[in-house]
Amino acid sequence: MAIIEVTGLRKSYGGRTVLDGISFSVEPGEVFGILGPNGAGKTTTVECVEGLRRFDAGTVSVLGLDPRRDARAVREAIGVQLQQTQLPDNLKVWEALDLYASFYTRPRDWRALMEEWGLAELRNARFGKLSGGQKQRLFIALALVGNPEVAFLDELTTGLDPQARRSTWELVKRVRDSGVTTVLVSHYMDEVEELCDRVAVIDRGTVVALDTPAGLVDRAGGPQQMRFTLHSGAEDPAAIVAAVPGVTGAERDGDRFTVTGTGDFATAVTGALARNHVLVTDLRIDRRSLEDAFIALTGRPLDR
Repeated sequence: MAIIEVTGLRKSYGGRTVLDGISFSVEPGEVFGILGPNGAGKTTTVECVEGLRRFDAGTVSVLGLDPRRDARAVREAIGVQLQQTQLPDNLKVWEALDLYASFYTRPRDWRALMEEWGLAELRNARFGKLSGGQKQRLFIALALVGNPEVAFLDELTTGLDPQARRSTWELVKRVRDSGVTTVLVSHYMDEVEELCDRVAVIDRGTVVALDTPAGLVDRAGGPQQMRFTLHSGAEDPAAIVAAVPGVTGAERDGDRFTVTGTGDFATAVTGALARNHVLVTDLRIDRRSLEDAFIALTGRPLDR
């Protein structure tokens, strides 16, 4: 049974439609991504699922519970890191964990959680003195202190430097590995590709695609390219390459080859070269990206 089922979700503000028939499901143990530009309806969607916002039409089920009718039970079963999370600057790390633990009937031992998430040395540090990465580490711990079955992480790495973003990604992987189903809201392509098992792409209040990251990239269509340099003395591989299924063209510039194709042609070309003992160097594959998929699906870049 799916952990989360959303069907025909609709929400309007003052006559302006924000969500227009959103539907998706989240399976146990997966990291499910909700991807889209700012203002697409991502946060409104998860807030409806969490029970923090009332919706106009549709149905939502979280662990078989209705977040409107069974609000308290849903709050006990989920952990939430909000898009705009903030704590008092003078609140200490241990005080925040102790406070959040008090909100739940059966919380985790926050002292053990503090050790597990590398916060022990920051026990007495005040929130206002934490770095961006340390704050995100604390926010994840706060989302888990209630011992949830589902964790919602909304725009987790916005504003972080590249190193802090990468470190936070590793934390999300640890959440997944602990068995907690995770819903990750993001507008970062690389983040979704790195972390998510499946992705719902939301644009202007509707789900325009739902697939694995690789499946979405495949939808972008169009040719891909691979490039390589012939090793000194290697035979001309033009005929070998041309016979590979999926190859649509090949160009040679001196010892440099550019091969164009569709599907998994690059793997087939590499195998054909190896079988024929053609030595190459500087092999690169220019793959389509999730950005290409978004443009193919919506007709515009993610940041517009």
